[in-house]
Amino acid sequence: MFSALPASQPFQGNAFPALDYAFTPWDEAQFLDFNPTSPNPVTSSSASDDPTPTAADQNLASDQSNRVVSLMEDRKRRRMISNRDSARRSRMRKQRHLENLRNQTNLFRVENRELNSGLQFLLRHYNRVRTENEWLRSERTLLRQKLADINQILLFRQLQPFSTAWPCNIGRMNL
Repeated sequence: MFSALPASQPFQGNAFPALDYAFTPWDEAQFLDFNPTSPNPVTSSSASDDPTPTAADQNLASDQSNRVVSLMEDRKRRRMISNRDSARRSRMRKQRHLENLRNQTNLFRVENRELNSGLQFLLRHYNRVRTENEWLRSERTLLRQKLADINQILLFRQLQPFSTAWPCNIGRMNL
């Protein structure tokens, strides 16, 4: 995680100065268990054969651990702020959704009232037409009966002149 290039080559410096720390953002998982009050000393992975750390190594490790703690606290603070903003946006979305549902409910109630009044009008009109239709059917039956009676009378009158020509009716004609 330190630069693989030696510091003696200045023209090939670190292209990512933000990553000069002892870790990269994708290595964050190794610092999740970091405890600054840990009794274990921080050791350096230097190539020297001396197993005891020098004061400079300890200061460097301490500075790096302070940077890690500071960076983690900063990330935690930013994450909390981001979560608060996300929760606020979520509450606003929910409020807008509820308001839309209330508006839709009101529109449906108005439409339902209009449809019910239209249905009541159609039912009254249907009953009126049905009653009129029943009256017309009964009138048709009466008129058919009258027509049948009139046809029978006319047929009877047409047959009457022939009935006077019968021999049994001749005596009546002289009377």
